[in-house]
Amino acid sequence: MDIEAAKLLAAGICMGLGAIGPGIGEGYVGGKALEAIGRNPSIQNKIIPNMVVAMAITESTGIYALVISLIILFVL
Repeated sequence: MDIEAAKLLAAGICMGLGAIGPGIGEGYVGGKALEAIGRNPSIQNKIIPNMVVAMAITESTGIYALVISLIILFVL
C-alpha cells in the first residue's frame, strides 16, 4: 500500500469513527429535549436554546474529526 492510499484510508476511518459519537449524542439530546417538552410544553422557551447549545457542543467533536481528516489528507 502506498502512502497516498494509507492517507485516504486513515482519513476515511477518522471521519467515519468521528461521526458516530456526534450522531448518537445529538439524537439523544434532541430526543430527551422533545420528551421534556412533551411532558411540560410551557417550558419550551427554556429547553430549545439549551438543546441548541448542547447540540453545537456535541457537533464540535465531529468538526474536530473533520479537521484531523483534512490535516491527514493535505498536510501529512
